[in-house]
Amino acid sequence: MDPSLDMWDFSSLISLWINRFYIYLGFAFGFSLWICFQIVIRKQNKNSQEKTVPKASRDLMTNGYISLQKKQVFVSGVKIFYGSQTGTAKGFATVLAEAVSSLDLPVAVINLKEYDPDDHLVEEVTSKNVCAFLVATYTDGRPTESAEWFCRWLEEAANDFRFGKTYLKGVRYAVFGLGNSAYVSHFNKVAKNVDKWLWMLGAHRVMSRGEGDCNVVKSKHGSIEADFTAWKARFISRLQALCKGERKPCGGNCKKGKCESNQHGSEAMEPGSHAQEGFHQRDAEEEPFGSTSEEESGTEDHQSLKSVIDVEDLGKIMDRMKKEKREKERQEGETSLIRSTVKNEASERRAMITPALREALTKQGYQLIGSHSGVKLCRWTKSMLRGRGGCYKHTFYGIESHRCMETTPSLACANKCVFCWRHHTNPVGTEWRWKMDQAEMILKEAIENHQNVMKQFRGVPGVREERFEEGMTVKHCALSLVGEPIMYPEINRFLKLLHECKISSFLVTNAQFPAEIRSLKPVTQLYVSVDASTKESLKKIDRPLFKDFWQRFLDSLKALAAKQQRTVYRLTLVKAWNVDELQAYAKLVSLGNPDFIEVKGVTYCGESSASSLTMANVPWHEEVVRFVCELVDLIPDYEIACEHEHSNCLLIAHKKFKIGREWWTWIDYSRFQELIQEYEDSGGSKTFSAKDYMAKTPHWALFGANERGFDPKDTRYQRKNKSKDISGC
Repeated sequence: MDPSLDMWDFSSLISLWINRFYIYLGFAFGFSLWICFQIVIRKQNKNSQEKTVPKASRDLMTNGYISLQKKQVFVSGVKIFYGSQTGTAKGFATVLAEAVSSLDLPVAVINLKEYDPDDHLVEEVTSKNVCAFLVATYTDGRPTESAEWFCRWLEEAANDFRFGKTYLKGVRYAVFGLGNSAYVSHFNKVAKNVDKWLWMLGAHRVMSRGEGDCNVVKSKHGSIEADFTAWKARFISRLQALCKGERKPCGGNCKKGKCESNQHGSEAMEPGSHAQEGFHQRDAEEEPFGSTSEEESGTEDHQSLKSVIDVEDLGKIMDRMKKEKREKERQEGETSLIRSTVKNEASERRAMITPALREALTKQGYQLIGSHSGVKLCRWTKSMLRGRGGCYKHTFYGIESHRCMETTPSLACANKCVFCWRHHTNPVGTEWRWKMDQAEMILKEAIENHQNVMKQFRGVPGVREERFEEGMTVKHCALSLVGEPIMYPEINRFLKLLHECKISSFLVTNAQFPAEIRSLKPVTQLYVSVDASTKESLKKIDRPLFKDFWQRFLDSLKALAAKQQRTVYRLTLVKAWNVDELQAYAKLVSLGNPDFIEVKGVTYCGESSASSLTMANVPWHEEVVRFVCELVDLIPDYEIACEHEHSNCLLIAHKKFKIGREWWTWIDYSRFQELIQEYEDSGGSKTFSAKDYMAKTPHWALFGANERGFDPKDTRYQRKNKSKDISGC
């Protein structure tokens, strides 16, 4: 062995031992650097985790059973589907789309008429969209034309076993309906059905169904617009919660930090996990037809009972729960009573004319009176002021059109006729539920408003001075402006005030209030609208609110027969709707035995989304004449008396008004005022008949005359002296 190697090994050990402190320092420095490096790496990982994983997931990560993943998208967008007839649902859809856009979510507004559910609805299962359906209910509880195919497909799919109960599992939806509670049996029927069918196919309802009500009396918020606004606010709030991953709205009874609705981490959305299955699982207690409550149920009131309870504390807890239950029942009883009282008071105080309705009617030229009445200047009043001819009532009954006030004490009606020339802007109802104005105030303001409008024609070129002065004094009142005047509870008082002012009364009713007709005091002339002669056609044309509309119609005609004053059937001919029912019309004439029958072709008032009528439904005057001639052949006690060609109208009169060879269809208004005064003075015991105040009809007003219903004194009378061929009659 080499002695030099032994010496080197020994000296090396001595050197390392002497410099051991430097070696320790190097190791310590390196270990410190490694520790610092690890701390920096972990901190960076933690910051990255906070940016990509929600709080609930971080909480779970501390327990070590979830992995890092990317940020979840809970709502990818909103699709708003609408089915509209008058455009209201479409307008609501646009408003809702604007509100959704404010959340920075993609939104699409889709007309159901242009949507094929067979191809596209199933796509919403995986799209993560929220679908909102805004659907209106049309006649007889049917969907609108635009939503008809969608509803039919949805109904068939819901009842087809081949689709199954999970066909739309994963689709999230909300429904808002547009209806009118006056149609009790059909109120929001389409919305309820859409909600039910979607549920049956496995779709998930994200919030309770909203039900808008056009009936301002029963509307929860006072109008359908307000109903939608309230539902929209809840929908946006729910949408915000869904965007955060919340499954259910919080009931407000959970403890801070323990709300189950906030447990929305990746566990809830991880494909294939139990939480994901629960997200779409059908709640066994969920109502298939939806809920109309303000908020869906949240967590239970006593959520703490889910935790473990000491047996010794159970008695105290049960006593506390019983006490809280009794207190809750007492408070709910008081709240229910208060709400009921407030609701009743609100119903009593609520005005028929809402701000939105007031704005719409004012634009149409109405002078609104109080909370439920109105007056408007007739175009024939303006015409006669200029000496250009009067209305058909001038030709048939001698009304001075420039002295006639057209008004109504009730804008509400019990029908929604397809030919309504007000395009259904007036409210509807089957009974009086609104705040009521006094008859004296209505008449006073009606005359004042009428005169104020008349004053605007002073000095207008063509207006005759003498007729303007005459027109400032109202002589006739046509209670036919809009709505159902006989609905007004004080109608008899209103009529009495008219007669005290020496104003004649022409009242029109839609034959749905027989009891009111029977109790009605004498009027100058009482009209009943007979728009159809069969139950089916009446339902189709008038679209009445009453379920027993046909019986009411028949009873109204019977009540008319008992009246001793002048009575009139008013027939409106709608081509292709009611012009082929002559035999049925003849039977109705024998039922009510009216003094006169006015037959008029329907007036086309322009395109309206509320009606399908077109110019093709307006009969020519020759067609109206032919109908009248054929009808007269079936009712031997009547003949054609007068004609007003400009209004496309003819008058059939009972033969008792034909004395000798002369017709006496006109009215002696002065004599009527004397008779009605005697009636009032006698307390109603001294009655009078229609023949007691009749007047001779001028030759120019008769059917077949050269003038064809035009007063020769009118400046527009420029007719050839050529007799009309009436051989067909």
